[in-house]
Amino acid sequence: MATFEFMLPYYGDVSLMQAAVRSILGQSDPDFRLTVIDDGQEPDVPGWFAELGDDRVTYLRNEQNLGITKNFQKCVELSTADHVVIMGCDDLLHPHYLKTVREILKVNPDLGMVQPGVEVIDGGGRVTSGLADNVKEKLYAPTVRGRRLMGGEELAASVLRGNWLYFPSICWRGEALRAVNFRDEYSVIQDLALVVDLLERGEQMMVDNTTVVFQYRRHAVSESSVQAFSGTRFTEAERYFNAVAERMEARGWKKAARAARFRSASRLHALTMLPGALKRGQTAGAKTLVLHALTGGQRH
Repeated sequence: MATFEFMLPYYGDVSLMQAAVRSILGQSDPDFRLTVIDDGQEPDVPGWFAELGDDRVTYLRNEQNLGITKNFQKCVELSTADHVVIMGCDDLLHPHYLKTVREILKVNPDLGMVQPGVEVIDGGGRVTSGLADNVKEKLYAPTVRGRRLMGGEELAASVLRGNWLYFPSICWRGEALRAVNFRDEYSVIQDLALVVDLLERGEQMMVDNTTVVFQYRRHAVSESSVQAFSGTRFTEAERYFNAVAERMEARGWKKAARAARFRSASRLHALTMLPGALKRGQTAGAKTLVLHALTGGQRH
C-alpha cells in the first residue's frame, strides 16, 4: 500500500484540473495514490478519469455541491496514507516533488508538515512575481538557506504576522492532519487556522528552499479575492485573529498573541484591495476594508 497520497478537491476549470492530474501522474517516484473529489457537475470529467486507466487514481463525485471547506474536510476524512498533500486543482508539481519530500521525511520521519520550494505561476502558466508574493517573501517569510526546522511559538508568531506559506504545496503527516481537520467556521482563512492548530499540538514544519518543486497558480480573480473586495474575507479574519490571540495568550505565547492582535499582513492586504472595491462600486465593502486596515477590526 502506498504511504503517500495526493488528495485533489476539484471544482472549476477542467483543463487546469487535467494539467494538475498529469503533473501528479508524472512524478519520478511512482509510489503514491491520487484521490480526486469532484464538487462540480462538468459532464465530461468522469469519462476522462475512466480513460486514464491508472489504478493509482480514485475519482469520486459528490452527489451535491459541498463548498470549499466541506470538500476539503472530506478530503482529509477520506485520506488514509501516512503522508498527505491537499493540492489545488489548478496547481502543478515538478516531477521531483515527491522524491524531494520523501528525502526530507526519511531524515525527519516525525515531521507534521513540510513546506517545499514553490514558484508562482499566472493563469497562463507563466512564472510570475506579483505584489502579494513579493510581500510574502520580503516582509513575512523567514530567512531560510537550504532547510530550516520551525515550530511552536516561533512559527505561530511568524504565520500570524503574515501567512507566507503556500498551503496546497504542503505535505502533512496524515495522522496529525486527520486528528485536526479544517474548522467549520472558516471558508477563506481555514489554511492558517489548520497550521496554527497543529502547532498547538506540538507539530513541527521543515521549510525547504533547496529546490523548487511546486507551481502555485495565482489568478487575477479568485474566490478569496472576490470575498476580499466585498470585505467578507476580513470579517472572517477578524473573528479568527481575535479568537486565536486569546488562545496564544493563554498558552503563554506572547509574541504569537501580539502578532495575531496586530495582524499586519491582513491589514496591509485590506489596504491593497481598497482600490478594487471602489472600482467595483462596493461601497460597503470599501468601508469594511478601511476599518480593517486602520484597526484590524479590533474594538477599543
